[in-house]
Amino acid sequence: MVELKLSTRKRTEFIDITRQVQQAVTESGVQSGICVVYVPHTTAACTINEHADPDVARDIIGKLAELAPEEANYRHIEGNADAHIKAALCGTSEMVIIEDGKLQLGTWQGIFFCEFDGPRSRRVWVKIVPGRGG
Repeated sequence: MVELKLSTRKRTEFIDITRQVQQAVTESGVQSGICVVYVPHTTAACTINEHADPDVARDIIGKLAELAPEEANYRHIEGNADAHIKAALCGTSEMVIIEDGKLQLGTWQGIFFCEFDGPRSRRVWVKIVPGRGG
């Protein structure tokens, strides 16, 4: 398993981690298999979406802010209930096929770490599972 360490700078931001995940795959030597990206936090997430146009991430962040605004009538008293909701909506893991030593992402796809309660020091765990003969 590879651990990526991130330092987020904003309360809410998407960080493209595609290169770091691909680097972990390359360094593993696995040619065929599965790559699991997992975020071990309750106020952060990961997602796969378009990374060619940064407005896509901004739009997602904006819509999530509408669905779960930072200030609302939440029962959770720590002041980050919205972050928990956003993380639950996005999810804590993604799985990508590895073929020929490369992540099999679509042309416009990238892997994002989603911060909803920053700034913080965060971790992302990457597990590469070889396929048969991989």
